[in-house]
Amino acid sequence: MALVEINFDGIIGPSHNYAGLSLGNVASATSKGNVSHPRAAALEGLAKMRHNLRLGLNQGLFVPQRRPDRAWLAALGTDAEGAPAALRPAAFSASSMWAANAATISPASDCADGRCHLTVANLQTMAHRSHEWPETLAQLRLAFADRTHFAVHPPVPGFGDEGAANHMRLAPRHDAPGVEIFVYGRRGGAYPVRQHEEASRAVARLHRLDPARILFAAQSEEAVAAGAFHNDVVAVANENVLFAHEQAFEDAPGLYAELRRLVPEVEIVEVPAKAVSLDDAIGSYLFNAQLVSLVDGTMALILPEEARETPSVWRWLEEMVAGNGPIRRLFVVDVRQSMANGGGPACLRLRVVAEPEAIDPRFLADEAKIDRLAGIVEATWPERIAPEDLREPDMWRRMETARATLLEALDLSELT
Repeated sequence: MALVEINFDGIIGPSHNYAGLSLGNVASATSKGNVSHPRAAALEGLAKMRHNLRLGLNQGLFVPQRRPDRAWLAALGTDAEGAPAALRPAAFSASSMWAANAATISPASDCADGRCHLTVANLQTMAHRSHEWPETLAQLRLAFADRTHFAVHPPVPGFGDEGAANHMRLAPRHDAPGVEIFVYGRRGGAYPVRQHEEASRAVARLHRLDPARILFAAQSEEAVAAGAFHNDVVAVANENVLFAHEQAFEDAPGLYAELRRLVPEVEIVEVPAKAVSLDDAIGSYLFNAQLVSLVDGTMALILPEEARETPSVWRWLEEMVAGNGPIRRLFVVDVRQSMANGGGPACLRLRVVAEPEAIDPRFLADEAKIDRLAGIVEATWPERIAPEDLREPDMWRRMETARATLLEALDLSELT
């Protein structure tokens, strides 16, 4: 069986709303209190998955989590009816849709035991995300249940870990041994640091990685303070290419020198701050694109519409692809509902290098399955949610029924 990259996208849940819960996320804060459109959001996400399948990419999926999270509220001594105003929005958050924060992944070719290792992120920095990990762990243990091929670890304790959004990998090919880069924060101005160095080092140990093939890099304080709450807002890697903003890392020259030593084939595409400011890069989610290898061997960026609508960004991208660099094509997708809550195309997916035959097929997608799921979304997802709707029991029941219908269609009764 061949190792290939599979992008697992989180299906955007029926409770998708704009509560502005993510401190340091500019888009989330800007959208706070707006009316959301869960049906449109989920259909946008499914359309992106369909688009990527048609490019010849391998596609997987994760399902929405229970919302409202009644078990979490009960652990806090309350329930959906009586939850204080400070807790209710966190119990409804659909943020598990951003699968890039689900876990950190190391392919079998990097791990000493020859298995793909997955460590679930604890997401402990933000209350609305801190209760995701048990259901994430349950899904990963179903999808990657074959213990001859996979090792699924629970979250590391004590230190904030936000998963693959702060992890990159460079290798000549997806199936070849690579160098894994763990990016962590030290300072963030007024904003909390999401990824702790000790969490990253713990994940590297759990995955049984070769210490000589690991790099730990600090995010620049400028980037975090500007709203780059995760590394994937300012940098993304694919096979032998690193695509990054000039101000992404605290010590970019040192990191690049180590990469060139460890991965001689590496190509670093750095976007100068004078061409694209941090504000424009973060506002457009230029780097939260999916950087992918196409079936013809070329590389492409799958970008949000906002990148095309930001003049400095689109001008730079057009000049880049007109040159002779490693990134040859640009594709634009509409994920505006996710973008308004602070997550672009790359936030919505978790990259796993593995043999598809070893994965539970219920979590793998084809066009027929996406069409079936889109029909369920059309029929059951709320069309709109205003902040006051989160107080309505009828809305809670509608969310729960919609999720149950989706799970039934996917034959995932273990997750009900």
